[in-house]
Amino acid sequence: MRVSGAESGRLGPDLRSSVGAAEATEVDLTSAYEPGDPVRVLIADDHHLWRRGLEMVLGTEDDMEVVGEASDGLEAVTKAAALLPDVVLLDVRMPRRSGIEACREIKAAAPATKIVLLTSSDEESDLFDAVRAGANGYLLKDIPTEEIADGLRAVMGGQSLISPAMAGALLTEFASLSRRAEQPRQAPAPKLTEREVEVLRLVARGKGNREIASELFISENTVKNHVRNILEKLQLHSRTEAALYAVKERILDLS
Repeated sequence: MRVSGAESGRLGPDLRSSVGAAEATEVDLTSAYEPGDPVRVLIADDHHLWRRGLEMVLGTEDDMEVVGEASDGLEAVTKAAALLPDVVLLDVRMPRRSGIEACREIKAAAPATKIVLLTSSDEESDLFDAVRAGANGYLLKDIPTEEIADGLRAVMGGQSLISPAMAGALLTEFASLSRRAEQPRQAPAPKLTEREVEVLRLVARGKGNREIASELFISENTVKNHVRNILEKLQLHSRTEAALYAVKERILDLS
């Protein structure tokens, strides 16, 4: 296991910057993750033993690298900006910043960073707040810790991740949004292309990029471009938010 604690005081190793003629520096807060690279993970939880347990489990995985840890939400935000991890594991309830607040701040500064929230609570409001904050995953802490590594791989592969115990609550919310829709709409505004609507429907059905590419006979990179365009046009932060939007706008029919 490799823990890069020494890096926590400076900008992350994958920081990219460009200096213009006036010596002004433009900073791009994104990681340089490529498929096949180790997934760089930041763990944030106010329980020391839980952090240590996660660190030990992820440290046994050849494709995972724990680059840092934080004991509260504010420290998580600071270290995420400094280390630029590929994915941040956030406890929902922490001092100084909740996991939800930290998620929102990290996503605002580095939208490409994946965030998975962990909680002991099965409060549905926490799940919906996490979705609105742009979280890529939401897991209850009662799952076997060995499954967390698989979940991180799924998130890095473009999938959204929700504990099975909470999936029913999300589907219920989907149905509620659908019933509250005043009238059917054929396409959202701002207008998406026909292909983007097709991709959005498949995203809402929980399909990953590879599955969408296979179904539509296009490349996986093309799917990624479509998803990025959809999120930008609709001013959304995650695939989960896009799925909720598709149900609300009757793009995906749950009946």
